[in-house]
Amino acid sequence: MENEESYNPWTVVHLVFEHLADAGLHPVLGATGHPGEPAAELLRCFGIRPDPQGDQRIAQQTAEQLAELRARMLGAP
Repeated sequence: MENEESYNPWTVVHLVFEHLADAGLHPVLGATGHPGEPAAELLRCFGIRPDPQGDQRIAQQTAEQLAELRARMLGAP
């Protein structure tokens, strides 16, 4: 099995955007919502597997699911 490297999407996207800005371009990513998925797609185009570890949306979803489970199981608000 081949070793896969993964990167936090924001690290690579920041590098790409910095390079584009240095070239006089003004890139916009996620202008219509959370830029996480467009950033991840940019990485996939480069052949990089995004690592969701740094994605705050996943942490928020997990917290919401845990709160819902607590409310169902313990009757807590």
